[in-house]
Amino acid sequence: MDDIARLARVSKPTVSRALSNSPLVTEQTRQHVLEVAAKYGYVVNRNARKLRQNRAHTIAVVLDFGSHRENRISDPFIFNLLAGVSEALGERDQDLLLCSPSHSTIEQLASLTLSGGADGIIFLGEGGRRDELIALAGRPVPFVVWGAVEDGLSYCAVGSDNFRGGLLAGRHLLERGRSRFLFIGDPQHFEISARRQGLVAALDEYCESHPEDKARLQITDLSMVDFSYATSHEAATRMMKSPDPIPDAIFAGSDTAAMAVISALRQAGLAVPADVSVVGYNDIPAAEHFHPALSSIRQDVHRAGALLVEKLMLAIEGHRPASAMLETRLIIRDSS
Repeated sequence: MDDIARLARVSKPTVSRALSNSPLVTEQTRQHVLEVAAKYGYVVNRNARKLRQNRAHTIAVVLDFGSHRENRISDPFIFNLLAGVSEALGERDQDLLLCSPSHSTIEQLASLTLSGGADGIIFLGEGGRRDELIALAGRPVPFVVWGAVEDGLSYCAVGSDNFRGGLLAGRHLLERGRSRFLFIGDPQHFEISARRQGLVAALDEYCESHPEDKARLQITDLSMVDFSYATSHEAATRMMKSPDPIPDAIFAGSDTAAMAVISALRQAGLAVPADVSVVGYNDIPAAEHFHPALSSIRQDVHRAGALLVEKLMLAIEGHRPASAMLETRLIIRDSS
């Protein structure tokens, strides 16, 4: 490493940081050091590096099974997000240790980090553990969370602008002339609740300029924790058998639920979007291939994965990274 520092004309600590992909080194310096190292055949001995730096170079990633029945994850979005995290960790030469919270308490995860088994933790979803995460923030355990970004949080969170996602969906459905709205989601879930709040804000905004339409606009809820296709289909089928009027606009908290609802609507003899407009959330890869192609709110999973890893690396280095909120985009397709 001394030779690489001399040849690259940088300090030895800079070489070490560049080779370990530390966020404290600029991309230009990192590339310069890597080019010099490659030119002279320098290869990092990972085991020696771990011992020398007293680092595991392993990151624990915890999937949110807590919001799903029987410890199943039915929404592909979480796996797309995991892929983004995995790619970002790979670029920094970090190993990924996948953990299930159903078999790992917060205390066990903290012990894993404090004992040197992992350098930090990425939680992909709060999973109803906000109080535990707040408590964990008071301990010397570097971690970041994919979840709701709110003022006053004691830990670093990376998330999308769920309120704006709901606002965009609501505005779009109103532009389609819809008036009977159905929201599908768990009102106790921070992020899902923000999506509904955005939908409500869109209707309030519309009524300010169209007060004559206020009486005909309404929102009903189909409360669901499990967004699996089967559960969503069953719930939608039951809803359509009720004596209440069928909604003409449906905003679902996930694409999987939206697809299941469209299937149930078709089986009931209703056409999408002629009779009912449907918008999902997450814009999973299957959304554009569904029939009809599903309108959805897109979250940038690639950027999210990179940010989660970047923030965690800063925390591991002893910094206090700020939370970050990503933009959401409405992708309009045939279902609305």
